[in-house]
Amino acid sequence: MIASVRGPVVDIALDHVIIDCAGLGYRVLVTPATVSSLRRGEEATLLTSMIVREDSMTLYGFTEPDARSLFTLLQTVTGVGPRLAMAILAVLEPAALRRALAESDVKALTTVPGVGKRVGERLVVELRDKVEVPAAPGGDAVAVIGGSAVRDQVADALVGLGFTAGPADKAVAAVLADAPDADASTVLRKSLALLGKTA
Repeated sequence: MIASVRGPVVDIALDHVIIDCAGLGYRVLVTPATVSSLRRGEEATLLTSMIVREDSMTLYGFTEPDARSLFTLLQTVTGVGPRLAMAILAVLEPAALRRALAESDVKALTTVPGVGKRVGERLVVELRDKVEVPAAPGGDAVAVIGGSAVRDQVADALVGLGFTAGPADKAVAAVLADAPDADASTVLRKSLALLGKTA
């Protein structure tokens, strides 16, 4: 799995950038806010989430860890794929998204193209207990309650291995519920075993 890319920006488009990493150009889909923060020819570092499908491998890039965590979390909701998750983050910055979910603000969520009332309500119901609002603007609050570094790391690894985000997140959550202090390798092994049973 490609977890991050670093190198000079060789091209910038409306929804993606191309980063030159040791001679390889990686096309990374990003939000407009990320596009506006980059400059052609300057070095950039993006955290990435790699989505593998039968006919494609796509990189989504983020400048902050909490945005990447929310990107993964959003996809645990039925009907929300990577494109819609990215659209949500393009409209709502991470802090605003966490606030909308925690406060059940469906109206704010439906400002995102592609998110109707039904999807907005589903997002609130399934995620409001999994996020917290930062204590203050610019604070270092963790985006996902109970979503430790281990949980995010293993969920990303499972997605990179080809599992969809929803089942991967549920498997990791189930393992951590039984063994909250387990290390990443143990959680990954047990999650793979659970996913193998349901395959």
